Order: sequence, then C-alpha cells, then structure tokens
Amino acid sequence: MQPSDPDTADQPLSHYVGTCLDRYFESLHDCAPPCDLYRMILEQVEKPLLERVLDYSRGNQSQAAKVLGINRATLRKKLRSHGIDR
Repeated sequence: MQPSDPDTADQPLSHYVGTCLDRYFESLHDCAPPCDLYRMILEQVEKPLLERVLDYSRGNQSQAAKVLGINRATLRKKLRSHGIDR
C-alpha cells in the first residue's frame, strides 16, 4: 500500500471494516445470509484485537486493558475465553 493511495491514506478503521464487510456480502452471491451476523462479527474481531493490543503493550495486561478501555479482570476473562495465554 502506497501512502499516496487515496484508498489507504488516512482512512479510519471503519473504512476498512466496511470494505471487508462489502467483500463478505459479495462473496455470498445468492446464498442465504448467515444468522446472527452481529455475534459472528464480534467473535471474529475480538480475538485479533486482543492479540494485537497485547503485542502493542508488549504483553503488559494492565496497559492493554487501559488501551482497550476495560478493566484488567475483564481483559483476563476475555483472554481465557479466547485461549490466549500471555
């Protein structure tokens, strides 16, 4: 991706989420849409979010919780539920 590319320069996260969702719906073609899409999206996004924030905070769970805007106990519960051991 080139910084001068208008499709990638200074785009908010919602832009990329929208692009991925557009591709997902296009891939369905004439298939019936999935049930419970909201839950499915949250499940698919939460684990990589937690992993990347932990990487960003160099494994410091207190810092990761602060970045995420949740308390450390909630973070630890989410890590366990996703099988993330850090």
